[in-house]
Amino acid sequence: MRTTPPNSSTTRRRWHRIASAVTATAALLLTGLTTAAQAQASDPSSSKVTWTRSCALPRHPGEMACNALRVTGGRTAFQQQHGITAKAAEASSPSGYGPTDLRNAYGLTSAAANNGSGRTIAIVDAYDDPNAESDLAAYRSHYGLPACTTANGCFKKVSQTGSTTALPTADSGWAGEISLDLDMASAVCPNCHITLVEAKSASMANLGTAVNEAVSLGAKYVSNSYGGGESSSDATYDSTYFNHPGVAITVSAGDAGYGAEYPAASKYVTAVGGTSLTASSATRGWTESVWRTSSTEGTGSGCSAYDTKPAWQTDTGCAKRMIADVSAVADPATGVSVYDTYGADGQGWATYGGTSASAPIIASVYALAGTPSTGSYPAKFPYANTSALNDVTSGSNGSCTTSYFCTARTGYDGPTGLGTPEGLGAFTG
Repeated sequence: MRTTPPNSSTTRRRWHRIASAVTATAALLLTGLTTAAQAQASDPSSSKVTWTRSCALPRHPGEMACNALRVTGGRTAFQQQHGITAKAAEASSPSGYGPTDLRNAYGLTSAAANNGSGRTIAIVDAYDDPNAESDLAAYRSHYGLPACTTANGCFKKVSQTGSTTALPTADSGWAGEISLDLDMASAVCPNCHITLVEAKSASMANLGTAVNEAVSLGAKYVSNSYGGGESSSDATYDSTYFNHPGVAITVSAGDAGYGAEYPAASKYVTAVGGTSLTASSATRGWTESVWRTSSTEGTGSGCSAYDTKPAWQTDTGCAKRMIADVSAVADPATGVSVYDTYGADGQGWATYGGTSASAPIIASVYALAGTPSTGSYPAKFPYANTSALNDVTSGSNGSCTTSYFCTARTGYDGPTGLGTPEGLGAFTG
């Protein structure tokens, strides 16, 4: 049964939240304060985790923000699990989940050890991280992963035009995003090569140009950890930047709670939602629920105002594109370890969350699964292999008129899509 899609109202809510956040941020900066958000971990008895957004919120249509959240205090799920008493922001060693945790949680231990050789994951971000390669080396060395350097041909950093020398201006916030993306690709697919493509600004036009460059350089798996408000230009962006058959393109669903973002709304990409991930005594060894901290902080989801519904998406409450398709860990309170040394935010080891973590995780699962078939749209693959996913059935990311748009349930729902990886079966085709 079709209900009235919350198209225009969703867009208005999203831009109202963005405008309110920008105003609040400006007020805080004027008083010399920081913009830190607080999160309560999934376990109500746990210590409170605080974080701050790595990137500035979008101020104009067509401008994107990264979806990385850096933990600034409290004790993470990883620390509680291992009896670590130091505050996450004060730890001199990892305070979030590492490669072994992520592979174990998503049934990827064997695949990560044996798959990925000769495959390239592209990471698309804005601005330059001057320390990207050295920080990546520190992360991989700590966890015993094979070296991935320019010298051995594993790592490559280029601008949106493909230049290895004329790189964009450096930016501390986006550098944290870049470190998060590179580290998640390394954690899940340590045998993969990585190409970092840096756009000269956070506009959709420049980031989209970087996506095209990534594909032209041969990447079959492209991760995008950014988003902004939807607009009537999205159909043009779709055809210009994201219509790449045979390439798995993943995009973060957003961190502002219920509401649709672009480019997650593109019908050509795999939209990736976020979960809270905690160790448990269950058979799987882990449990997951929808990540939500407050009405404006949590995984994004929703019914697109503009993008056409892809043929493989069959939910009946949204006449257009529904977000998300699949999901992975994103809650900062159950966050992942990252190594970053550039700029004011770069203090070495840090814990990060946001759907900026889940998008590169899913891109890397596609890479482990193998080259997508010629002419295919890999966003379709999970819909044909739902039994190879962990169905997330608890939690909500806000209030909505059509329940599954914002609330987890058995089967498909907006916040977590069809679920999280349980091996590679849902990511081949």
